[in-house]
Amino acid sequence: MAQEKSKAASTVWPTVKPFVNGGASGMLATCVIQPIDMIKVRIQLGQGSAVDVTKTMIKNEGFGALYKGLSAGLLRQATYTTARLGTFKILTNKAIEANDGKPLPLYQKALCGLTAGAIGATVGSPADLALIRMQADATLPAAQRRNYTNAFHALYRISADEGILALWKGAGPTVVRAMALNMGMLASYDQSVEFFKDSLGCGEVATILGASSVSGFFASACSLPFDYVKTQIQKMQPDAEGKLPYKGSLDCTLKTLKSGGPFKFYTGFPVYCVRIAPHVMMTWIFLNQIQKFQKSAGL
Repeated sequence: MAQEKSKAASTVWPTVKPFVNGGASGMLATCVIQPIDMIKVRIQLGQGSAVDVTKTMIKNEGFGALYKGLSAGLLRQATYTTARLGTFKILTNKAIEANDGKPLPLYQKALCGLTAGAIGATVGSPADLALIRMQADATLPAAQRRNYTNAFHALYRISADEGILALWKGAGPTVVRAMALNMGMLASYDQSVEFFKDSLGCGEVATILGASSVSGFFASACSLPFDYVKTQIQKMQPDAEGKLPYKGSLDCTLKTLKSGGPFKFYTGFPVYCVRIAPHVMMTWIFLNQIQKFQKSAGL
């Protein structure tokens, strides 16, 4: 009996380990990046530059406002990043096996990233909606504020007031944005690791820093237009006549393109890049350290 339990544990842990490691690394990175993410959302909501937004938030709402929505951010990482990094690891391992152990070409890594991003975003969409709502709440008139106390309260209120399916409001653009982000982030990281290590002969630290920087840039450039549309869809509220400003993500895209041109989708790009790139870098760094610890501990 003891041998059977030991055997079951030895087969279960290798399967769940990529998911545990992915979620843990994403949550640790979020604890560091949350203030920048908060500022990015306020910029996208049209409250001014990064400096103006930061000054106004601290003056009017206190320093703690920079960490508003942290519970939703952590819940998002516990669902979204757990699913996407775990899925990507499993998909790439299977693809490498099918490729006779040879390194995967870039297009196969991109396909694995697209798939992992779609799965992760579907799982994490409710937490992402709660995060956006909590971060945008203070920008609304007092009468329209939802006053969520934490992520679980937000999820409960959304499902109770708007129906359970409302938890996936904006899931379409969320999934598309996640596919673009993860194609840029995951595929470029693996490709960059091979380049820095094999072609340039860099050491472990330089390889991780260089590859994660490249990964962060491509994740930002690929995903910001979709992130902008997603944010507009998730924060919209009906007017006095009960009419929503956008019929959907395509309508939002067309109206934004008409009113502001293509560069409107890159509103807040410097802050977005500063937020995404460090989060990506820290996620990879934390993931690498977690894996090193597990290796030294024999896990």
